[in-house]
Amino acid sequence: MPTSRDVARLAGVSQATVSRTLSSPDSVATETRVKVMAAAASLGYSPHSGARAMKTRRSNTVGVVVADLSNPFYTELLGELVEALERVEQKVVIWSSASSNHTAALESISTSAIDGLIFTTATSSSVELAAAVDRRRPVVLVNREVEGLDSDRIVSDNYAGAAAVADFFVGNGRTDVAFIGGLPEAKTAQDRSRGFVDRMAELGHPLPEHLVAEASFSHDAAAHVADKLLGRLPRPSAIFCANDFMAFGALDTRVRRALPPEECWVVGYDDVAMASWETLDLTTVRQPIREMAAVAVEMLMDRVNDPALPPRRRSFQPTLLVRGSTPLAS
Repeated sequence: MPTSRDVARLAGVSQATVSRTLSSPDSVATETRVKVMAAAASLGYSPHSGARAMKTRRSNTVGVVVADLSNPFYTELLGELVEALERVEQKVVIWSSASSNHTAALESISTSAIDGLIFTTATSSSVELAAAVDRRRPVVLVNREVEGLDSDRIVSDNYAGAAAVADFFVGNGRTDVAFIGGLPEAKTAQDRSRGFVDRMAELGHPLPEHLVAEASFSHDAAAHVADKLLGRLPRPSAIFCANDFMAFGALDTRVRRALPPEECWVVGYDDVAMASWETLDLTTVRQPIREMAAVAVEMLMDRVNDPALPPRRRSFQPTLLVRGSTPLAS
């Protein structure tokens, strides 16, 4: 939390002047009053919130860790989380990290600079995260699970969502299909891979090894993988990508190769806003991002108020949305 000393330093005045300005503004020269008020506003300083923080040992600030803001899913999820946190009068600090090393964020919660953390990225190697959970730090995972980590988490049923894509393909005669997965160490990617591959095998159409690839949830990597898949003969009649960002890369490759949608369907996962744009019109599996964010914030505030609560897990059901990237026969 910013202090009156911080305000004084920024405004270039004494701490006593800051105190006098905030308690008796008419007793201070206009120029000085403007400088002090501007500094206080810039730092987000309030004498009342500072006193309350000292009394309650709360900063009324929550940290959010995101992985890759170039991926529209994370920008949308972050936006929903910030809105939900603002509704409960929480300030937000954001860490963007492409790795599993979240030391800075976890140090902030350990020193009480923030009251809790929301992780939208975590892998099985998140050692610091596991240690924080063991010490009952208020932590909630959103769209992520870590094996063996008994923490609060919000997920959708990734296995079932991916299996629904397999049902959709086979039900419409698309059996020679390919799969492009995400980060192999992320449980989200693992569940989507297993859900799709397992269900295709159950339906009597196991995927050959050369039709299962990985592209690290990257648009460019997925475009490259899709180009290799579509350069083979016979080419797959459909490609399922483990998120929309990769599906956009596969769509770009399909356009570049001048293949009509009928020749190779493309399906994504997440249903980011761009997926419904007319030029993309992507069939995808929808995750209820807004609802997931709202529950995550509610769960985190419960944890801040009572660190001894038993860990909770909330799973949402995804929905397959059929659009123009998979044109059905009339």
